[in-house]
Amino acid sequence: MNIALLCIGLLGALCIVLGIAVSLNRMKQKQGSGCPSDPKDTLHKYIRAHANTIEFAPVLMVLMYILSQSQMASWVLWSIVLVTLSRFVLVAGLIFPRTMARPNPLRQIGAGGTYIFGLALCIAVLKLV
Repeated sequence: MNIALLCIGLLGALCIVLGIAVSLNRMKQKQGSGCPSDPKDTLHKYIRAHANTIEFAPVLMVLMYILSQSQMASWVLWSIVLVTLSRFVLVAGLIFPRTMARPNPLRQIGAGGTYIFGLALCIAVLKLV
């Protein structure tokens, strides 16, 4: 099993599922565009989760694909798995709490993991040069 490609598929699915959630919530609230400013609003949470995922997932997916084309050290493989997990944890931290107005541990862990393991993937790619 190619773990890197599995993680690429999971991140792609996360982007698409969040896009569907935004569309369904837009229809439910009859709001064709824009973003409600209330951090407790479900549509606001889904829009932020989708936007944040779209900001990071494509770069991570490209890095993962590049790394999947060569022999990977175990730390690189673990970084791929952990950055993918971090993205899901971050989304949970955006959607499930009652409000986005306050930081919460899931958001902090997800963001921190994205930064740390994302940079690790960048370093792994640079080592290929």
